[in-house]
Amino acid sequence: MSTLERLVATAGLFALALQAGAADPLPPDTTYRPLPTQPLSAVKAADEAAKPAVMQRQSALLNQRYDLANRPMPGVMMSGGRRAVQDGVRVRLPAGQSWESLARMTPADIRERNLLPAGFRPLPHVKQSSGGQVFPDHQINEIARQEQRDLRRFDVDFDLPDHLTPEFPSPIYLTTRPELGDVSRGQVLTLANYYDALVGIVTPVQMEGMRLLLTPFPQEEFNQTEDRKVAAPSRGVTCLDCHVNFNTNAAFHLTPDLRPQASRFRLDTTSLRGLFNQQIHGSKRSLRSVEDFTEFEQRTAYFNGDHVSAARKGVNLPDRASQVAMMAQMQNIIDFPPAPKLDAAGRLDPARATPQELAGEKLFTGKARCAECHVPATAFMDQQMHDLKLERFYRTGVASNDLVPVPDGPIKTFTLRGIKDSPPYLHDGRLLTLDDTVEFFNLVLGLRLSAQEKEALTAYMLAL
Repeated sequence: MSTLERLVATAGLFALALQAGAADPLPPDTTYRPLPTQPLSAVKAADEAAKPAVMQRQSALLNQRYDLANRPMPGVMMSGGRRAVQDGVRVRLPAGQSWESLARMTPADIRERNLLPAGFRPLPHVKQSSGGQVFPDHQINEIARQEQRDLRRFDVDFDLPDHLTPEFPSPIYLTTRPELGDVSRGQVLTLANYYDALVGIVTPVQMEGMRLLLTPFPQEEFNQTEDRKVAAPSRGVTCLDCHVNFNTNAAFHLTPDLRPQASRFRLDTTSLRGLFNQQIHGSKRSLRSVEDFTEFEQRTAYFNGDHVSAARKGVNLPDRASQVAMMAQMQNIIDFPPAPKLDAAGRLDPARATPQELAGEKLFTGKARCAECHVPATAFMDQQMHDLKLERFYRTGVASNDLVPVPDGPIKTFTLRGIKDSPPYLHDGRLLTLDDTVEFFNLVLGLRLSAQEKEALTAYMLAL
């Protein structure tokens, strides 16, 4: 039995054990990462041989679920002006259905007839059996150029087209110096250039925090042991390898929050903009401060929530007072991108907004129910976690590219400020455009929005 088959079988055993009252415990590797049993050279050779088929399978899944074409919105750019926002609904409909016909059906009917669009279901990692952090090519190439550090895995590649990811590099905006605009100078900030970019702008404490956020430390797939997925022994990864310039580059990995491996969901990298307004950190972990999250990421999340593996690979244990606090100080001054059409309370200024945007705001705070969670006055968040209960619409437990999904459960409400800058959307990146998110919530919340209302909602979100 292959590793992939074993993972899927283990997920089935897990379900049976729960039904049976768990009289017999499952093997320890359903919770703990097993130690390697082969030399790195053998693992690398096998992974490289399997890689073309792995990538072809993921490509087939993506093309079956989505329209991946490069179709930008005319005249709509992300805040740095380096990338166009993508237009249109990209999730493919089941044969014989329309968005209107699905919206008229009950969740039970959609589930019974297996009609929930595949693009609305959990998106698998490119290689579920290994999981781990996967970086886009532009990030890999830039870090290699600036630092001669390798972020390219030998077992998998990034799976989404470039045009469906955030602009690169993203601008950096500071709450302390809003008049400066983008302080990145159009660069990806690294250890090689951050000091020159920020000297005279940030405090010594913030500068030290930035240094630590840009310092590589060992991670599950990027480390110096034989248990890694990069060719040469690695110094590791940095916080801002994924949260590049404090936004996101759409790097992904698997949530550290659950087991077995086959049911760990894909985790899209979220933006760090506006952390100063956030009281919940992590899609499911509900950590209550930036300091807690910073410390937790280094100690365990870098290693898939496995402190045993972390100890073996050289975990960094940052000191709370002299390191974690400084990293948090830097993160807490990262601002949202400018939104000139919003007033101080987060509402549209009628003198600046278009009629369509104003119609979208009315829907957002009314019929579409968005503001019940994404509260404009509190940076489009509510500091809560909510369960959409998507399992009402489809059967969980059915494998897709070796992901055996379980119900999502409660997920943090993420901010919508600057949302056009951070595709793809939802916690696992399953929604490629803002139009996709409108169709998703129209169905899941039973909103029955018209085509004109959907367009107005998208126009409104572009102004945030």
